[in-house]
Amino acid sequence: MHRAPALNFLLVTVFLDMLGLGIIVPIIPALMTTVTDDPATAVYWSGVLGSTYGVLQFAVSPLLGRLADRYGRRPVLLASLTLLGVDWLAHAAGPGPWTLLIFHALAGACAGTNTVVNAYVADVTPPAERASAYGRIGAAFGLGFVAGPILGGLLGGIDVRLPFLAAAALSFAGVAYGWFVLPESRPGDRVTSLSLRTSNPVGAIAVVLRRPVLGRLAYARMASDIARMTHQSVWTFFLAYQFLFSTTMVGVVMAVSALAGAVFQARAVGPIVRVLGDKRAAVIGTLISAAAFAGTAVASTPAQLYTLQAVGILGSIAGAASQSWLSGVVGPDEQGTVQGALTGIGAVAETVVPVTAGAVFAWSLSYATPGLIFLAAAAFTAASALLLSTTPAIREPA
Repeated sequence: MHRAPALNFLLVTVFLDMLGLGIIVPIIPALMTTVTDDPATAVYWSGVLGSTYGVLQFAVSPLLGRLADRYGRRPVLLASLTLLGVDWLAHAAGPGPWTLLIFHALAGACAGTNTVVNAYVADVTPPAERASAYGRIGAAFGLGFVAGPILGGLLGGIDVRLPFLAAAALSFAGVAYGWFVLPESRPGDRVTSLSLRTSNPVGAIAVVLRRPVLGRLAYARMASDIARMTHQSVWTFFLAYQFLFSTTMVGVVMAVSALAGAVFQARAVGPIVRVLGDKRAAVIGTLISAAAFAGTAVASTPAQLYTLQAVGILGSIAGAASQSWLSGVVGPDEQGTVQGALTGIGAVAETVVPVTAGAVFAWSLSYATPGLIFLAAAAFTAASALLLSTTPAIREPA
């Protein structure tokens, strides 16, 4: 198989996926207000839509991973992108919140992009090159995050539904590109079972967590996901409260950080991980991230903040190294299954953590300690580093 066209497609897919999601971020409040005719109701329905997406992603991701092992990566990935495009069209044309809820739930149930992309990378890249490939995937993710909100804001100024049409067009463009360009990395074996034990989210996650090596890596991923979502959930509020940044300044800080992180992941992560190895790079990167979170908790000047953001970017080697390590622990016949379970774990964090972190942050403001939430993120990250450091770097049988 020619790896370059496949990896290029995955990079384009992740970029378009994040660009499409980023486009609609600035517009969701205006759209929901238009649909519901009431700001308070709009906030309620926005929360319901987000939670529904996360719950359905948790419920169905293990099944999608299993399907990717049984029938191949390509059909699952193209189906996921197609249904995401349909969801954006529904947002553009939907007459009411219940219509949006149905289609958004469908998109969450078919949100298999990350699951299949991670499995696909493991299929087409040798172990020594996986960290570099996963770093490039992370870079595409970051670039989409930078460009999406900017484009969404510009299009939303023309018409509130136009960004959703643009997001749908990008999704369908990805489908067309994949249909003609993407080769199948693993045709499937038709032997992989679709039992209830391995396809339901609780059973699939339990199977992964019970395995000695893979389970420890999954728990480490869970702790990192909690820290990551904690940071994402309160970051803009923290910048506004602690440093009195304007909305424009918040956007600039986030965009510059995301762009710098994308460049670092694309250019530096691969060489660093090749020198350190997956395990050492994962542990060191996670410890660096923990230090950045702890420092942010007590940062009091913009200069300190920018320095800590730079430190946090260095810590991004952990994500690619951990993903590379995970892909090497399991065999090619279960990459999709394991990645689906891990996506399910991440979906739990994305559903539960924002509410919890928001409540803790609001409580901390009563005591003028807005950085307290980042100490919690640092603690979870340190726990992840401990788990990684005590996990043997070996492959285990299924």
